[in-house]
Amino acid sequence: MLAGLALAPLLARAQSGGMTALAERPPAPPLALPDLDDQQVDLAAFRGRVVLVNFWATWCPPCRKEFPSLGRLQKLFEPGQLAVLAVNVGEDADTVFAFTGATNFPVLLDRRADALRRWPVKGLPTTYGVDKAGRLALRAVGGREFDDPAVVAQLKELI
Repeated sequence: MLAGLALAPLLARAQSGGMTALAERPPAPPLALPDLDDQQVDLAAFRGRVVLVNFWATWCPPCRKEFPSLGRLQKLFEPGQLAVLAVNVGEDADTVFAFTGATNFPVLLDRRADALRRWPVKGLPTTYGVDKAGRLALRAVGGREFDDPAVVAQLKELI
């Protein structure tokens, strides 16, 4: 339990296929967190790029299953087209690094679940596609294979 937030009930079922397009595109909530090297990463710095923001935890089976696909997805795009940000919820850097090792995208630490509370997260894992203008455009609740052709096509449409 983190500051009154029980995370276990947030575990979302695994889903297949693409992401859900959001009819209204609200502005993405603020997101500025330290990475595994304790360097601050701010979503605002990615304006002009499509960003995939994935909320996850190491104790979450669908999160663990989908995590490698985030790295494969990043490799499918040219530098500057797509950024992947994996936001770990409620765990310390050592636990997260032991699971992730080196990645080709930033892994951010939301130790007290503050970002989780600001974003419209429905369960773990929850992932949002943020368009170039900084608006929430796509959502996935539950695990996905993010290098699935359906997801890749949706992200390319945003680019």
